[in-house]
Amino acid sequence: MTFPHPPAPAREAIACLIARDPCLAGIEAAAGPLPWRSRAGGFPGLLQAIMGQQISNRAAAAIWGRLRALPGATTPAGLLALPDEALRGAGLSRPKIAHARSLAEAFLDGRLDAAAIAAMGDEEAVAAIAAVRGLGPWTAEVYLLFALERPDVFPAGDLALQAAAADLRALPARPSAKELRAIAEAWRPWRGLAARLLWHHWRHVTGRPAMDDFPSP
Repeated sequence: MTFPHPPAPAREAIACLIARDPCLAGIEAAAGPLPWRSRAGGFPGLLQAIMGQQISNRAAAAIWGRLRALPGATTPAGLLALPDEALRGAGLSRPKIAHARSLAEAFLDGRLDAAAIAAMGDEEAVAAIAAVRGLGPWTAEVYLLFALERPDVFPAGDLALQAAAADLRALPARPSAKELRAIAEAWRPWRGLAARLLWHHWRHVTGRPAMDDFPSP
C-alpha cells in the first residue's frame, strides 16, 4: 500500500527533531521515507482504533475490514442496530463488541462529538475520549495522531514505541511508559512526529506492517 510523504510543515519539524536527537537521524536512511498514514475522523476513526487494541496489526486489519463491510457499521446508529452475531462474525471479541457499542452510544447521546473533539486541546481531547468505557488513553492518542494529525501527542504506553526506543538507544530493557514519556520530553513540541518515526523504525527492524498497510478486503 502506498502512502503520501509528510506535509511540508511535518517535514520541517522532522528535520528539527533529527538535529536535536541524533538517535532519530538514521531511521529514514535505513527504513526509507516516512509514510504519512492518516485515518478518518469521528466515529469511524475511533472505531478503527478500538479494533487495533492489544492484537496484532494483521488481525486488527482483518477484523476492521470485515467490520466496515457490514451495512451501517461505521455509523453509530448502524452499529447499534447490528446483532452481536454479526459483530462476532466479523471477528470482534465480546469486550470489543461492548466497547464498540459504548462508543456508538457516546456519539449518539452527545458525550462525544467529532467537531468538539477537534476543537479541544490534546489533553482535554484525550480525557474526553478516554472517559468512554473501553477506550482509554492509548485509543484516544492514536486517534489524535492519525485522524487529527496532532504533532505532539505521544502514546508512551505503546509497546512498539517502547521497543523501538530501546533498540535505537541500545537500552538494556524496554522502557516503561513513564520512562519513555521522560525520554520523549526532549522531542516537544513534535512528540507525535517522533512517535511516527519510532514506529517506522520498528516496522523496518521487525518486518511487521502497520494495521493500515494491509489492503482493504
